[in-house]
Amino acid sequence: MASLVKNISDILFLDIETVSLFPSLDQAPDEIWPLWTKKAKQILRKQDVSQEEAAQLYVEKAGIYSEFAKVVCISVGFFRKENNEIEEFRLKTFYEEDEHFLLQGFSNLLNAHYRLPLRSSLCGHNIREFDVPFICRRMLMQQVDIPPLIDLAGKKPWETPQILDTMQLWRFGDIKNYTSLDLLASSLNIQSPKGTMSGADVHQAYWFDKDYLGIIKYCEEDVKCVARVFARIMQISLPPDIRFRTMTVFNRELP
Repeated sequence: MASLVKNISDILFLDIETVSLFPSLDQAPDEIWPLWTKKAKQILRKQDVSQEEAAQLYVEKAGIYSEFAKVVCISVGFFRKENNEIEEFRLKTFYEEDEHFLLQGFSNLLNAHYRLPLRSSLCGHNIREFDVPFICRRMLMQQVDIPPLIDLAGKKPWETPQILDTMQLWRFGDIKNYTSLDLLASSLNIQSPKGTMSGADVHQAYWFDKDYLGIIKYCEEDVKCVARVFARIMQISLPPDIRFRTMTVFNRELP
């Protein structure tokens, strides 16, 4: 697997947080109701779904479907080297309630510093099946140009080696196996990123608690964790005293 690593400082590690487009189904436009109800039937594998079931499922699941959700936070990080030795891990978070503004900022970063797939890579956990497709679909909906690094449309997995997925690497060819990031981290004796918040809590934190800083922190911890997991899988030694430094929070005004 060492051949997957060109230069670890050319890898951008990523995690995103998403939420439903509306706090509840009751607050969604009327045209969303039949569309979500149809989706709910597919999710629950039922021919009939009550309004109550559809409304509850919206709160629980809508945030993972790009047609019914939006990106509210993108955290990225990279290893910085000095004298060819890893010195620190730098983080940058894109947070913005205006999704177009957020996605445009992320697109600008990729186009400026990670444009060439042959030289740069993007790494995350379950990134092929969730993060990258979700971002690309939302970019299309928000009319943001999709950078070459993440434009996977119509391509086979072996045609996009720039996408490094720690869940896929951990599978070792076992297509049936799903392992969450916190379980994988625990298995490798790496501190779990799960603290006071989990993915299931983001809806409440965003729409009702307004805990935007908590969401940002949660997203950044996932990025740091996936970077450590990747290094362990690739058998790359990290300095025990490596610094983790947050560069900026990208937004116009954090509420």
